[in-house]
Amino acid sequence: AQTQRRGRFEQAEGGTLFLDEIGDMPFDLQTRLLRVLSDGQFYRVGGHAAVKANVRVIAATHQNLEQRVKDGAFREDLFHRLNVIRLRLPALRERSEDVAMLTRYFLQRSARQLGVEPKRISDAALALLTRFAFPGNVRQLENICHWLTVMAPAQVISAQDLPPEVLEATPHPAAPLQGVADEVAAGATSASTPALPPAPAGLRTDQAAALDGVGWEPALVSEAQQLLRSGQADVWDVLTRRFESRLIRTALQATHGRRMEAAQRLGIGRNTITRKIQELGLDAHDDE
Repeated sequence: AQTQRRGRFEQAEGGTLFLDEIGDMPFDLQTRLLRVLSDGQFYRVGGHAAVKANVRVIAATHQNLEQRVKDGAFREDLFHRLNVIRLRLPALRERSEDVAMLTRYFLQRSARQLGVEPKRISDAALALLTRFAFPGNVRQLENICHWLTVMAPAQVISAQDLPPEVLEATPHPAAPLQGVADEVAAGATSASTPALPPAPAGLRTDQAAALDGVGWEPALVSEAQQLLRSGQADVWDVLTRRFESRLIRTALQATHGRRMEAAQRLGIGRNTITRKIQELGLDAHDDE
């Protein structure tokens, strides 16, 4: 060292030092970190005098540290030094009810950064995002919103405007629809369920036959077209409520009313299924 430089612990004196991705820290650096945490002091590079450290340390990782310790990639003594107050932050895929709020927030922030008017997102596009697994967690959603702010051609983001990784991960209806009907089908069929019960309430006899013969998507198409031709303004709400109501009732029947198990088998959160039961007015009881 030719000149004196203040290291991270010295810069954080009296405050907090955040160590991100601690599980990927090289082994030799783990040893030095353990020494600081154990002794409460450190030596500057090239220095000979110990420097006291009064720093709160917060560490984060996506790794399973217990497994890293077993594999010999992370020091067990350092793990126990850090493992004082432990918090688990669930991944975005485990809290899909937060996707809508975060999407609108990130769209607003991207618009401010780019100096443009914030874009709105359609219900169908939001439904596809909500059902997406987000392997890149919240950062991936943030990047998608920034991409949509730049790339979506209209002020209202539709389902077909979503990036390929979202669209390719979501099943599409067998028969394509046009305009609003296409968004209804895209949003309503993206739950990746193999089939619905024989005939959801409100479908006609010929549509029930379609369900039994070639799947339920053609019946959905027919029903959507019928409602659109009739001039009904809330087609999305009508069909979504029918779809969600029937799907949740079927899951609860299969699990004998156990909401937690039903939510797990549907791939949604416990809070989500409880909220949906209340919104849809379903007469369901929790046997847990």
